[in-house]
Amino acid sequence: MAAFPRNPFAADKCFGVDMREDLENDIVAMDLCSGALPFANEKFEYVTAHDLIEHIPRIMVSPTGTKFPFVTLMNEIHRVLIKGGYFFSQTPAYPALEAFQDPTHVNFITANTFPKYFCSDQEGKAPAAEMYGFQGKFQMVKQERSLCWLFSLMRKA
Repeated sequence: MAAFPRNPFAADKCFGVDMREDLENDIVAMDLCSGALPFANEKFEYVTAHDLIEHIPRIMVSPTGTKFPFVTLMNEIHRVLIKGGYFFSQTPAYPALEAFQDPTHVNFITANTFPKYFCSDQEGKAPAAEMYGFQGKFQMVKQERSLCWLFSLMRKA
């Protein structure tokens, strides 16, 4: 059985996406590398990713072409957030060993990943991930480290 979604924003209602479905707890099964989140545009005030981002490949090459699942997921998170909505990520990050030792970790995050690639800067410059198909803009609200974890809180611009 899947775990309940974590709720750091004390939202009244929570939904989750996991490899295992648990409809009783509003958790739908989905391969997050495959495309669209099963939610409407601008549905949520908050989206959280606990121990998730490090499992999403940055690039996938196949006979049908090259895809960027991490960028696609960030587009989807941006799409389902209301304007001004928050995205919170907790992930093991470089240089901590925990970021690398799990064989299912394929996306290595640094303190610069979210601010540089998914947030606009003070001058309004587009996020660097735009060159890979990212279509949104976030603003970094707060980012901090604790032990192996990088905690990032961004707001949909």
